[in-house]
Amino acid sequence: MADLISVFFDGKPYTVPSDLTIMTAMEYAGFRLVRGCGCRHGFCGACGTIYRIKGDNKVYFALACQQQVSADMYVATLPFFPLNRRDYKLEELTAEHTVMMRLHPEIFACIACNSCTRSCARGLNVMQYIAYAKRNDLAACAKESFDCVACGICSARCPADISHPLVGLLARRLKGKYLTPAAAHNKKRVEEINNGKHDEPVNGLMQLTQAEIAALYDTREIGG
Repeated sequence: MADLISVFFDGKPYTVPSDLTIMTAMEYAGFRLVRGCGCRHGFCGACGTIYRIKGDNKVYFALACQQQVSADMYVATLPFFPLNRRDYKLEELTAEHTVMMRLHPEIFACIACNSCTRSCARGLNVMQYIAYAKRNDLAACAKESFDCVACGICSARCPADISHPLVGLLARRLKGKYLTPAAAHNKKRVEEINNGKHDEPVNGLMQLTQAEIAALYDTREIGG
C-alpha cells in the first residue's frame, strides 16, 4: 500500500494514500462526486481544482482527475463555473470577419495579462487563441483551443470577464462547418449505410454474445 499523507479538502484534514489523484483521494476520504465529471458519467472539465502546498505561496490549477496528491496539499474544487453563454444557431452564422466581435465583444477588453494561460489546467496558450479570435483567424483559434475541456478556471482568473472556452468552442464549430473541406469518403460511407450495404454484417454482430465479440476484437487485424 502507498504511503499515507495528510491533505486538506475544503479546509478539513484527511489522510490518504500518496499514489491517488485528487479525485480518487477525495472519494477515498468519503466525498461523493455527483457534479457530473466526465469519468463519472458526466462531462470532462467538471473537476477544475485550485490548490496550494504548505509553505509555498503559489496557487496551482489542475483537473482533479489528473493531478496526484502530495503532502500538505490544500485543495478547493470548482464544480461549476458560470460561463457567459451566447445563444446562436450555427446554421445562421457565417465565418465572416465580425462574427467574434458580435458574439464575444469582451475579447477586445483583453489586457494581455496572461492570467488565463498561467491558470490553464491543460497547459494551453489561452491568451494566444483569444488573440487569434480577435483577428478572426478561426482556424488558428480552433487549433490552439482544441484540447480545452471548458473547466472555466481561465475565466475565473480573467479581469476582462472573457468566457475563453466558449470563444474557442465557437471557433471550432465555425471551422468545422465552413472552413474544413467536406470529406468525400465520409459522404460515400453514409450513402452506403443509408442504402443498406452494411446491414447484414451489423445484424450478424448483433447476434453474437459478449464473449464472441470480445474474441473478435482481440484477434482483429491492426494496420501497420
